[in-house]
Amino acid sequence: MLAAGVTSLAAFGQAVLPTSWGFATTTFPTGWTATGTDYYTASGNPAPALKLDGTGDNLVIYFASSPGNLTYDIAGNGFSGGTFTVEQSDNGTAWTPLHTFTSIPGGGAYNATTDVPNSSTRYIRFIYTQKVSGNVGIDNVNIAVGAATPEQEINVKQGATTLVNGATHSMSSPVSTMTPVVFTIENLGTVNTLNIASATITGPAAADYNVASFPATVAAAGTGALNVEFTPSVAGTRTAVLTIASDDADEASYVINLDGIGGGLATEPTAQATNMQFANVKTYRLSGSFTAASPAPNGYLVLRKKGSAITGVPVDGTVYDRGDNVGDAQVVFSGTATAFSPNHIVASSNYYFAVYTYNGSGTFRNYNTTAPLTGNVTTPATMMPAGEYAGISTSSPTFVADLHNHVNPHQMQFYSNYANLMIAKFAARDTVDNQRVITCVYSGENKIYTEPFDFTSNGYSREHSYPHSWMPTEPAQDLPEYNDYHHLFPTNQNQANAVRSNYPLGEVVTVSSTFLGAKFGLDANGDLVYEPRDEHKGDAARAMMYEAISYTTVNGNNWGFPNPISASLNYGQNQYVLKQWHFQDLPDGYEIARNDYVDSLQGNRNPFVDSVNYVCYVNFNNMSYESAGCLADVEELLNASFIAYPNPAKNELMLHVDATTISAYEIIDIQGRTVQSGSASNQVLVQLNVEALQSGTYLVRVTTPYGVAQRSLVIE
Repeated sequence: MLAAGVTSLAAFGQAVLPTSWGFATTTFPTGWTATGTDYYTASGNPAPALKLDGTGDNLVIYFASSPGNLTYDIAGNGFSGGTFTVEQSDNGTAWTPLHTFTSIPGGGAYNATTDVPNSSTRYIRFIYTQKVSGNVGIDNVNIAVGAATPEQEINVKQGATTLVNGATHSMSSPVSTMTPVVFTIENLGTVNTLNIASATITGPAAADYNVASFPATVAAAGTGALNVEFTPSVAGTRTAVLTIASDDADEASYVINLDGIGGGLATEPTAQATNMQFANVKTYRLSGSFTAASPAPNGYLVLRKKGSAITGVPVDGTVYDRGDNVGDAQVVFSGTATAFSPNHIVASSNYYFAVYTYNGSGTFRNYNTTAPLTGNVTTPATMMPAGEYAGISTSSPTFVADLHNHVNPHQMQFYSNYANLMIAKFAARDTVDNQRVITCVYSGENKIYTEPFDFTSNGYSREHSYPHSWMPTEPAQDLPEYNDYHHLFPTNQNQANAVRSNYPLGEVVTVSSTFLGAKFGLDANGDLVYEPRDEHKGDAARAMMYEAISYTTVNGNNWGFPNPISASLNYGQNQYVLKQWHFQDLPDGYEIARNDYVDSLQGNRNPFVDSVNYVCYVNFNNMSYESAGCLADVEELLNASFIAYPNPAKNELMLHVDATTISAYEIIDIQGRTVQSGSASNQVLVQLNVEALQSGTYLVRVTTPYGVAQRSLVIE
């Protein structure tokens, strides 16, 4: 899970030159580390690009040999008054400027730049030295191989893989069986001969290795074979160190760590981690830590399960990535760290964790599955501060104004930051193959992607639940109402967002099109409406009602739902449909957590998530106060939930009033005569035969325990 102030998790060791990266995923190459950075998911050359937006944000590249030219693309986004520096270092401690920027062209264009590091440089750092305003994007960073020099220069390969000084090479062999391993020693110098003084093996299992031969000299630009024999005496991990002594001026001792395996698996760890603890436990986030096992294993596998204790057990010889399934649990983390931060945390939930130690890499991995470290934690029901709505009373005639003033003004976030803040740090969840998944809120489509999330390449959008064209301030896009995260949700652009367009939300009875759980078509009144899947109906309603209460009266604008919506849509959003959805689909743990998380970003909350009865006291058609509360809405709510379909009807007619029963019905013609009626015996669904009715317009009326609902009906 990406956390605030992102640090790359897979960037250890040294990069082999040439090395380059375009930030297409969040897994950096070996030798690259980033701290405090994010991503421009919609810009770059091509998108995405690395985003540095605070003093101290940096990207460091650690490499193994003399560099050639450093090239990169750089852009400023409102960058002004500050300093951005590209630095070089021989040791990673003392840094000198390579390029200092006090102005960076912006406007979405990335500018190609070339710097020339010293031949002794082994570290390059991009750092936002001092921020005054604006952000910096970098993309397509490349460090070329340095020009060869006359002096002798050692390099070691195993097969086609370069093993930098201090690297580890893994191998295996059956117990008591010799397996040869050939290392290639290269002399990168163009004139001088490389002289090899010795090749020795030391370490715990040195007796299992033998240097059969090595070249005493390697000619300029030439190669020589160093032959090692591995004969494991017992099963399990057999580690040693190969040291090559030469007259290379800066790498006189070239070290290769030998990670040998006797048989099929590494030695199983003898101890488990201890002392699991949890911190920063919120409705939307938590972190865990534990005390390292002693003796130290090669790494830890952290599993998670929601609701009950974990029974899944990892399988030896299997390497699991974050998001993979292990029985009834999911992998949160695999690596050497003793801390973890799971994603997709929601309110009022109990999460169980198990930590297994392991040794070995790849198919040699061996897990200690005996008595793993376990623990569990329960997230709060809400992060709403006590007394959040103190002084706001539904009995006050100023209730609407009071509620508006409570949620507005607030801290504006940016539409362009939605992927970094809302997708990466809240909406995304892990799935197999180290990928992530988000859900289209309207349809329920699960979109699998590789981080960082890019809206364009994934065919998604940031849907305005309260459509932009409805806003009194449209077409402006730089205002809080356009950027407000409380009503922005991820949706499939072509199959959901574009279909919804600026149509009102409603109950579809005559379907024109569907996409998974979403529908588009005519409602019972014959108006075109869009119907989200049931799981999002209440969320969508509360998001739209929040937007209305938050921005009404700002700059003199009334944010009541528009009616008519436009010249082509001569009807409006039915507020009673939204209120009905609101009560049918009350806030769940996910929506409560989302409300708390957006509060942490914007400093305001959706009051209709916190107090579900508040919707009763607002007339969202004109943003006036409803003193009678929901009692004033009973008839409208019944009518909104009454469905007669198909409409127009020909042979059969279905009558349904959501969440209640029907005791009687009648169909009335335009002269006011009852042409068909009957008792329904408190049925949820009433099915009628209307073949005998003449073509025309009628009124169909039903009786429920809460009153009478009626709707116009057309018979073909």
